[in-house]
Amino acid sequence: VQLQASGGGLVQAGGSLRLSCAASGRTVSNNGMGWFRQAPGKEREFVAGIAWNGGSAYYADSVKGRFTISRERGASRMYLQMDSLKPEDTAVYYCAAARSSYAGAQTSAYTRWGQGTQVTVSS
Repeated sequence: VQLQASGGGLVQAGGSLRLSCAASGRTVSNNGMGWFRQAPGKEREFVAGIAWNGGSAYYADSVKGRFTISRERGASRMYLQMDSLKPEDTAVYYCAAARSSYAGAQTSAYTRWGQGTQVTVSS
């Protein structure tokens, strides 16, 4: 399976962006999926995860209340709606598919990764 993330860009603080992740080659409709990000000089960190059926979603404390993860049922597509963006949200954002039906915060739980999309928030 190949994952393709898109939707990144440059936005002012307080603005919004919507990231998309599309899977091809094999369905991931039965897998949990997640978003991670990596800022320059920092380790990759968990942002949000969602179960295979969209019934459960998980967020890092730093984005809770501002970001919303969603996915289309039966389709290998996932989204991350990012509102009230802050300069510290600047990073490359990666989508990933988990090994199991549920998504966790650990990178080791994910077996497939997209190429990343750059999000830059100016102050």
